[in-house]
Amino acid sequence: MSHTQRNKKQLVDRIRRIRGQLNSVEAALERGADCSDIMQRLAACRGAMNSLVVEVIDDHIRVHIADPARDSSRRGAAADELIGVVRSYFK
Repeated sequence: MSHTQRNKKQLVDRIRRIRGQLNSVEAALERGADCSDIMQRLAACRGAMNSLVVEVIDDHIRVHIADPARDSSRRGAAADELIGVVRSYFK
């Protein structure tokens, strides 16, 4: 079972909170809130997304790379995959 499936409820709950934060940005824009309020809400959204990404990457490392029970030949491929994901995320 995939680690994302094992932690699916937690991840989905995080996504729902992020969706709520994005909805609050939209509502603030609709009501004409100050730009400082909008930027603060956007920063919170970004922080929440970064936390979600870190959680998934952390689990990926622990399950696919650092797990000593795994075949070591898979570790190199998993490391390459992780590096690709991190690079594409921070582009």
